[in-house]
Amino acid sequence: MYPPIEPYAHGLLDVGDGHRVYWETCGNPEGRPALVVHGGPGSGATASWRRLFDPAAYRIVLFDQRGCGRSTPHAADPAVDLSTNTTAHLLADMERLRAHLGIRGWLLCGASWGSSLALAYAQRHPERVSALVLFSVVANTRREIDWVTRDMGRIFPAEWARFRAGVPAEQRDGDLSTAYARLVNHPDPQVRDRAARDWCDWEDVHVSLAGGYAPDPRFADPVFRAAFVRLVTHYFSNLGFLPDGELLRGAAQLAGIAGVLVQGRLDVSGPPDIAWRLTRDWPDARLVIVEGGGHGGGHGMTETVVAALDEFARR
Repeated sequence: MYPPIEPYAHGLLDVGDGHRVYWETCGNPEGRPALVVHGGPGSGATASWRRLFDPAAYRIVLFDQRGCGRSTPHAADPAVDLSTNTTAHLLADMERLRAHLGIRGWLLCGASWGSSLALAYAQRHPERVSALVLFSVVANTRREIDWVTRDMGRIFPAEWARFRAGVPAEQRDGDLSTAYARLVNHPDPQVRDRAARDWCDWEDVHVSLAGGYAPDPRFADPVFRAAFVRLVTHYFSNLGFLPDGELLRGAAQLAGIAGVLVQGRLDVSGPPDIAWRLTRDWPDARLVIVEGGGHGGGHGMTETVVAALDEFARR
């Protein structure tokens, strides 16, 4: 990764519905524009994202999606209404930010949920996207969400049994993301926090196969985990507010946009078949499988993403 850098500009953009989205720019003001699309939903854009880019080559834009990070209002507050926090709203926010910064088009770099959001943006606004660098790629299909919340119990049976036991008995055979969404919106704060802890424990389990894994320290922060789990379960229980399979069906629409998809072989959260299916129908994309890599990290993942971004910087 490149050395740490600080933003040269930042602000809060009023995007409507009472929301103000935090943004920042760093690197070279005259460089190639690139937008970071963070995962979660609800993880926020941390400073480590800046270090994936050559600061002499890129004008790096980071933003915190609605309800998380430094954006307001914050989803950790159970009184915050999530009805205006959907994929359509986030895509509109990205377009408002682009116009606000006077950027004609940009490279998108996204991971996990951020890869889905980046794909959705590119399929709707292909004229605004110069390239895509995506890693730990997911498409938010019903099959994927069932895999993460239920089928992965075949790999981690004891841990999944604890995760499933966190919801009321009568809801354990239904949609677990919906059941947890109810719990993290419960009027009792102890119920909300117990559910957030249980969900975050399961998150830590299913990203644990990559080399160098360590539990996510952010989950120890009650504010972070409350917002994170409210937003993740809100999006999961609504299939990312996208028609099931839309991003896979739309892959051919990305013809003419260069892409690099980086996937860890040990990524059980987002198995490599999704990235493979996308590149099969997207003629200008290539898939790089990183042996030993997991969901968002592991041996060689970061280096491969940096190399892809360096490659586009040279074009």
